[in-house]
Amino acid sequence: MGKYKQLAQDIIKNVGGKENINGLTHCITRLRFKLKDESIANDDVLKNMEGIVTVMKSGGQYQVVIGNNVEAVYKDVVEIIDLDNLNTSSETKKSGNILDKGIDIISGIFQPVLGIMAACGMLKGFNALFVAMGLYSATSGGYMAINAAGDALFTFLPLFLGYTSAKKFGLKPMLGLALGAAMCYPAIQGSSISAGTDAMYTLFKGTMFASPVYIDFFGLPIISIDYTGTVVPIIFVVYFASKCEKLFNKFVPDLVKFFFVPMLTLLVTLPVALIVIGPIATFGSTFISEVVISIRDFSPLLAGAIVGFTWQILVIFGMHWGFIPVYINNVMTLGYDNVMMPFFACTFASSAVVLAIFFKTKDKKLKEMAIPNFISGIFGVTEPAIYGILLPLKKPFIISCIASGIGGAFYGFFNLRKFITGGMGIFELPAMIEPNGGMGNLIVALSGIAISMAIAFVLTMVLYKDNEIEETKDDNETKKDKEVQENIKEETKEVKSTKLEKEIVVSPIKGEVLNLGDIEDAAFASGVLGQGVAIVPSDGKVVAPVDGVVTTLFPSLHAIGILSDDGVEVLIHIGLNTVQLEGRGFKASVAQGDRIKKGQTILNFDIDVIKEAGYSVVTPIVITNSSQFLDVVQTESKDVELEDNLITIIF
Repeated sequence: MGKYKQLAQDIIKNVGGKENINGLTHCITRLRFKLKDESIANDDVLKNMEGIVTVMKSGGQYQVVIGNNVEAVYKDVVEIIDLDNLNTSSETKKSGNILDKGIDIISGIFQPVLGIMAACGMLKGFNALFVAMGLYSATSGGYMAINAAGDALFTFLPLFLGYTSAKKFGLKPMLGLALGAAMCYPAIQGSSISAGTDAMYTLFKGTMFASPVYIDFFGLPIISIDYTGTVVPIIFVVYFASKCEKLFNKFVPDLVKFFFVPMLTLLVTLPVALIVIGPIATFGSTFISEVVISIRDFSPLLAGAIVGFTWQILVIFGMHWGFIPVYINNVMTLGYDNVMMPFFACTFASSAVVLAIFFKTKDKKLKEMAIPNFISGIFGVTEPAIYGILLPLKKPFIISCIASGIGGAFYGFFNLRKFITGGMGIFELPAMIEPNGGMGNLIVALSGIAISMAIAFVLTMVLYKDNEIEETKDDNETKKDKEVQENIKEETKEVKSTKLEKEIVVSPIKGEVLNLGDIEDAAFASGVLGQGVAIVPSDGKVVAPVDGVVTTLFPSLHAIGILSDDGVEVLIHIGLNTVQLEGRGFKASVAQGDRIKKGQTILNFDIDVIKEAGYSVVTPIVITNSSQFLDVVQTESKDVELEDNLITIIF
């Protein structure tokens, strides 16, 4: 339990107790409760409680404004009410087995990048298609530019996944991005380190895990790997980093947390990633490829079935990389590869499942996703389909694995070979034409495509039902709530003190309070000039809303800018378009540069003169530097008198 235990207990008591709470999230300054009965809550008690700024009710939420300590208070409240067992929306933990939780994690990590991933896959595919059609060459500038646009995401995938994984695991997203960038750093890639350099020594020499060591970390061996384009290492690295960050947050002083916690997290995480996490993933993929080669020695059909059935699973966990050295070595030494090639069935089986879902589903969002994912899949980029449709829906993923296994068994039995490296999807077919011009191997490839797609399409049409989507809708809503919550957390600013700091901006004018977004001035209503409120004045007297200095007084006297002693910039703009009056109907009691005290008369204006001239008297009161503060909370009152609390600024 943290140091806000007593405050947390008092809040719970005065919102009606644990039994009155349906859900709880928090933003950068507020606890956002979903209460069963808001009338039970003691508004006045909470508003006057030390450590609480105010209470607001909005959008079906009972909001307790805390300030910059909200996350610490939230954690103490959660611990007391046992949030996991409440019927909450955005913070409820998933139930279910390990597989379900794993699917949820992977889907949540990939969901934000699925659209751009599908787009990049289509770019790569169309680029290869246009080269094949002779529209331009693979050495042209146009090809290179388009290929860069299509290939960048896949090459630097750890950066994107570092960011989304961080949001999933509660790590600061910029830290996740930094870790992804570090793992793609050119100087530490295995191909770069090993180029033209002899290994210092070899670990696990004489075994399938033999690993040459070119560099070390203060004596600890680093097994050099190419991390660009990988998936699993960065996910595990970010998960480990999230635990490190939480640990460091416990003992690093608040004064230096802003930079010391990220520094320590990076300093500890990256060496562990390079020395432990990356190599373990590599050893796993090496083991799998060696097992498949052993099985192929006595049963090519079984080996093909295993590769086909498991390929998508291997891709998810990054284990498929173990086949790449075997594939390249076979092509270079034998002139062809037949060990990895049964995977070819997966590309088309996955695409066929997605196509069948397009025809069968009535879900509009699923239909919108299906076509670009199908096109991308045909061109050899199946990740959008796997992570966006197949895996979240589970049964289609299983169907695609089964169809791929059957297609892989066919390819294994008939010895499908690829004679040239390169190409993806349908663009791999030319590389399957035999060197002597024979078409037998190509016919095997095309037959396998037909078998895999037919089985996948038929099984999906028969076994898939749209109501399976309903079972995941609540989960998807929860994921969206979590993403919103994590986006809010990302914007949380580190502070140098745990002391609650705020400034009250009192009402400079008597009248009716309006939401700033409801007034007929696009600049003010959009919030581009800052957050605040508007007042329909019932009196022409204007008083100072804060202690400070008059920084701007327009010659027309229709607007005045004030800088408070605490650094809050307040703009009072009397009426709309009243600059056209050129000062008529206005009288100033202060000059630019004057010091003013809260409540002091600073301006007077004639409401009738403004109205008779055809202008609105609606007066925006805006905090022009509101982006510098944690929160800007406006009054809930519909009418205000002079010097009533109007806006609360939270530092």
